[in-house]
Amino acid sequence: MVAPNAKPPVCRIMDYGKYRYEQQKKEKEARKNQTTIKIKEVRLSPGIEEHDFNTKLRNARKFLSKGDKVKASVRFRGRAITHKELGQKVLDRLAEECKDVATIETRPKMEGRNMFMMLAPVTEK
Repeated sequence: MVAPNAKPPVCRIMDYGKYRYEQQKKEKEARKNQTTIKIKEVRLSPGIEEHDFNTKLRNARKFLSKGDKVKASVRFRGRAITHKELGQKVLDRLAEECKDVATIETRPKMEGRNMFMMLAPVTEK
């Protein structure tokens, strides 16, 4: 039906196989243009040294520039769990260093022996 509200209604005779083929082509093109966002993880420790931190920071910035989200997690081992503020400082420092390419999606929070934070890439309008 081309114009169902007209008097009399207007219909067009068409090749249904060709119509289905065109629809499938449109759907395939739409799927090709959409992007899937992956979550990459960067694992840190509460007592991380400067060079190790810079390496993890460089990886996180690389993931963010490719358009992936980054889950930064601090793993507390042994008695380190008693000093949660050290892990908080490490995550805050990572967020501060990445603030030009990322926004904080979730603030640092504890989950078991891990403290994690999600960073999402900045979208330009």
